[in-house]
Amino acid sequence: MSLSLNHYSIRTQDLEACRRFYVEALGLAVGPRPDFPFPGLWLYAGDTGAWANAVVHIIGVDRGDAEGLKRHLGDRDVARLHGSGALDHVAFFATGLSERRSILRRLGIAARERTVPGLGLHQLFVEDPNGIVVELNFPAAEAAA
Repeated sequence: MSLSLNHYSIRTQDLEACRRFYVEALGLAVGPRPDFPFPGLWLYAGDTGAWANAVVHIIGVDRGDAEGLKRHLGDRDVARLHGSGALDHVAFFATGLSERRSILRRLGIAARERTVPGLGLHQLFVEDPNGIVVELNFPAAEAAA
């Protein structure tokens, strides 16, 4: 079996805060999304013409009309939509450490950093607006530069 991350989905009550975080802080791009019966965004790493590049799916919770979401994905208690529950974090390989640090500072987003001994990875850990931890793995050589 060959396995790679296709996407992860986040339910949120603040679609715009998620858009800002994933687009401005992480550099993803908003792209095409199927006409689902609930609000949302598909965020792409790379060509927005290839749906396989939609690595983050944001699912908007419309308190005024939740039926489409309930029918399509099932009901979830909105009080439990913060943090990652049993999911500890989601990780991406990345390049451009210096630029990403600057962008995160400009946006006021705190990042924890560490270099993984023996793997050649330098990591940034940030939290999205829903409290989900996102790990960005950069080549350690970028941190040394």
